[in-house]
Amino acid sequence: MRLTMYFLQLVFVVSLCLCVTRMQNVAVAADRPNVLLILADDLGWSDLAVYGHPWHRTSHLDALAAGGMRFTAAYAAAPICSASRAGLLTGRSAARLNFEFVTKYEPGRQQIDLPVPLLTPEYALNLPLRERTIAECLADVGYRTAFFGKWHLNAHHQRYLGWSPTMGPLQQGFATAEEDFGSHPYSWGKRTPVPMTRHGEYADDSMISRAVEFLQQDHDDPFFLMVSLFHVHTPVKTRHRWLRQEYAAQLSGDLPARERRVEYAAFVTELDHHVGRLLQALNDAGTQSETLVLFTSDNGGHPEYTANAPLRGSKWNLYEGGIRVPLLAAWPGRIAPGSVCDDPVCGIDILPTLVEIAGGTTAAELDGRSIRSELLAQGTAAPRELYWHFPYYHPETGYADALPAIGINDFAVSRTQPHSALRSGNHKLLCFHEDRRTELYNLAEDPGESSDLSSQSPQLTVDLRRRLLQLLEAVDARFPQRR
Repeated sequence: MRLTMYFLQLVFVVSLCLCVTRMQNVAVAADRPNVLLILADDLGWSDLAVYGHPWHRTSHLDALAAGGMRFTAAYAAAPICSASRAGLLTGRSAARLNFEFVTKYEPGRQQIDLPVPLLTPEYALNLPLRERTIAECLADVGYRTAFFGKWHLNAHHQRYLGWSPTMGPLQQGFATAEEDFGSHPYSWGKRTPVPMTRHGEYADDSMISRAVEFLQQDHDDPFFLMVSLFHVHTPVKTRHRWLRQEYAAQLSGDLPARERRVEYAAFVTELDHHVGRLLQALNDAGTQSETLVLFTSDNGGHPEYTANAPLRGSKWNLYEGGIRVPLLAAWPGRIAPGSVCDDPVCGIDILPTLVEIAGGTTAAELDGRSIRSELLAQGTAAPRELYWHFPYYHPETGYADALPAIGINDFAVSRTQPHSALRSGNHKLLCFHEDRRTELYNLAEDPGESSDLSSQSPQLTVDLRRRLLQLLEAVDARFPQRR
């Protein structure tokens, strides 16, 4: 009898321990969400309806914002594709990575079609395998990782944007990764696809379908899925004639760059449709409530297709139009629906944020910081500095024909010179390396960077310039050299 009682007590204790363990695991699972990171290509800060665009139809992204948080002062890690993606994946600045431009087929330096006084650094071709990515950090704590879409972090292999078999996403922590242009015009080649004419009908996108299939699988562990869209990068062409016709009927004939903007509007709505498919897949799989969804862009909008106003500049330069981007975050039950965050944040913050949420560890030298407290509205963020470094000219071909000055809503490519920038509080300093000229703006009063305060605030200008150079020198940034 005594033995039986002992046995029953032992069973009770073991059962209680198992129950507590299960409860702890449930708590851990609730705090370690799945992560869906959606990265758009060349989508401007003001391109979404929820950011105030007057005619772009972006119902799915608007709904994502309504169900979560919209950031008003989010920045890309760089004003150009490869450098921005490198920063996002590693949490480190382009200057620290020495990866400030886009990848090429072969090593080399810029050859500009106009005499310029500076010799720019050699191209960086690959994200080094020693760099620790979000995928590697999350895989270390049990996440299943997957990548679909645009990589652009290795030298073009065999074709434009071709993944390297030794330097691609499979070598940077992603357990699943499949190369696919989807329905973007990159996939068309020399053929002209059949136009879509019926209202509401969209062409299938094989890349999105692969991501949807991943989302609908059974997952025993939390997952990290990165969907890197090709939209809305050039070539801006749409198969959806019905969308184009609707926008053409809506927009007035005297609108600047009207034909390009009609095509672009349809392209933006295509992007929104792709995002809608991903969100619907989460809902269909029943994992929406336990998934953190992040949506952002790699840099500002293309000046020939979109109006970045009220911001000055565009992709390729460090005025606000080149680096300020949309950022939306939704996590049911954790992020308050319809919330807005005005704190400055950056693409380099995504790695430390996700790693903190997942309970992992990061490298010692990161330039980003976790914005978990901002997402969950847990206190006020501490003041911070953000810096950018672009030691190159742009465009490489056609520099002589580009607009000499960078303005607002030029609808043309402008000349970008090697320059760096620092945001400290509401002040932003730009430092141009050709003539060591500086510009100073108060973004709270002048988001369009139209009133240079450097002559009115000489000491602040000197202090911020000194601070910017200190930051760049501390990370061993590469500077252009005099010829």
